[in-house]
Amino acid sequence: MAEYTPVGLENDTRPITALTHSGNFHADETLGYVILHYALAPHGDLKGRVLGESADDRLRFERSRAPDRIGAADIVFDVGAVNEPARGRYDHHMKNKPLRDDGMPYSAAGLLWKDYGLAAVRHLVATPVDDATAEAIWRAIDGSLVVPVDQDDNGVAKMGKLSLADIVSACGPAWDTAEVYGVQEAKRREAQGFANAAGIVAAHLTHMVDRVRASLKAADRVVAAYEQAEDKRILIMDTGMPTEKVIFERDLPVVYVVSPAGPKQWNVKAVPPVRGDFGQRVSLPEAWGGLETTALAKVSGVADAVFAHPARFICGAGSKEGAVTMARRALEIDAASRA
Repeated sequence: MAEYTPVGLENDTRPITALTHSGNFHADETLGYVILHYALAPHGDLKGRVLGESADDRLRFERSRAPDRIGAADIVFDVGAVNEPARGRYDHHMKNKPLRDDGMPYSAAGLLWKDYGLAAVRHLVATPVDDATAEAIWRAIDGSLVVPVDQDDNGVAKMGKLSLADIVSACGPAWDTAEVYGVQEAKRREAQGFANAAGIVAAHLTHMVDRVRASLKAADRVVAAYEQAEDKRILIMDTGMPTEKVIFERDLPVVYVVSPAGPKQWNVKAVPPVRGDFGQRVSLPEAWGGLETTALAKVSGVADAVFAHPARFICGAGSKEGAVTMARRALEIDAASRA
């Protein structure tokens, strides 16, 4: 977080001109532009501003390498060979690159996220959140999206094919566009490509922020459900939501998670031994695997049993009570088999 007030955040009315370089564009400067959009002028025209079609907008945006345009802009990023955030300069191409605390070089987007990310998050969330939640979202997006962009843009590690970086690059015109269509058309296609890329990045960032917000909400509910559980090995959730992250981060001894899978079904899902892995801490009973309805009800003793997957990591019943009973009986059968 900044120890100074970043340019444009001192008030919300002063017109701000932001500039990045022209020519080939990447995930770095595209994400940087999107961050500034949400931090400073979230109601503006994201694409129209790039294409020069948005006149009434607090944030003005340019793509140029001309020294006079760079000097005149309020915020300059990924160009200019200067990193002085207090006066709106965010380049990272100099010999002494700006570094994170762990030594990782920042990209321009990383530098902008450090200063403007929290303001962007507050505009991206659908409903207001408290300071602690906003900062938690900011940190989560920093680790999951911004750091990979830092790594990719600095040649530390590629994001890979079909990554955000690859998709952004694919929005640019082909190398021979000027040769085939002429210089003016090449410039038009480059601007349109950047605008399209910005739209993609903006949608991705918006969805990521909302998913992180929901993940934090889920964490609180998972912890509350665990604290109320009679048998700490069985986590009963009244709403379907991600639970595995919290279980492993907090080292909870949960074996089965019971949650609704629709209006007429509740599932029992086995927790894997390692987060994201296949396998189960305790597999469902071997005799249940692959059975459905009547056959499963007969073997399990649960009248409204619906199914048990052949891999024995999930099963279901028609009611919450039936699913909880299946979880308890699975644990009893496992204990008996070990006796």
